[in-house]
Amino acid sequence: MSGVVGVVLAGGEASRLGELTRITNKHLLPVGKVPMIYHSLKRLEEAGIGEVCLVTGQNHAGDFIDILGDGRVVGREGRVLIDLNLTYKVQKRAGGIAEALSLTKHFVGDNKVVVILGDNIIGGSIDAYVDAFRKQKSGARLLLKKVKDPWRFGVVEIEKGSISQIVEKPKKPKSNLVQIGVYMYDNGVFGIISKLKPSKRRELEITDVNMHYVKEGTIEFDILTHWWTDAGTLDSLGEANRLAFRDWKLLGF
Repeated sequence: MSGVVGVVLAGGEASRLGELTRITNKHLLPVGKVPMIYHSLKRLEEAGIGEVCLVTGQNHAGDFIDILGDGRVVGREGRVLIDLNLTYKVQKRAGGIAEALSLTKHFVGDNKVVVILGDNIIGGSIDAYVDAFRKQKSGARLLLKKVKDPWRFGVVEIEKGSISQIVEKPKKPKSNLVQIGVYMYDNGVFGIISKLKPSKRRELEITDVNMHYVKEGTIEFDILTHWWTDAGTLDSLGEANRLAFRDWKLLGF
């Protein structure tokens, strides 16, 4: 019987974080009282997802294994912080989010998959959204959020209650509603990725995957009610830490 598994993507060079990532992966930098990667893993655990695959680059794969082990993480005070069954995949080159996801095809198997970018920090549980996805027969589901700087993200346009267009990092956004780094797919996603062509950045773009579902009319969405930020720039990393310390009790650690 198929179910829902999780994938956390934690690769990339993170050059926008300057000296902070000279010798470490950005997802191991602190956000609040724990490494950044703990947050996305915790959101999956809270949503009842126990089997998770973490994809990272080969330069720092050993660091993730040292910190996370098999997925059961016990804090220094003896309390279990994360309790998952964790599998690892290594992305040998930076080929985009969709390319990284493609590495998990055999892990996902016949299941549905919830994908979280490891630098996304969410101020509460995503359980209700994942539950809605479990009940969804097929297709994809996105989490959206209104932001002040939509040009940094994939901008989503809504018409008659449905997603009509997603434009990656437009210079003149037509909306302030963006797709955050949480993507939910049926296992047909791997067939879609296999047919993608690299973008101008020579990457397989996740927005192209999502637009395939838009054109099929098989994509649903929810507007996230919690706060959210990515932590991929110095400014957003600072904001992530501010929010994490402010709302620490909501984050489950």
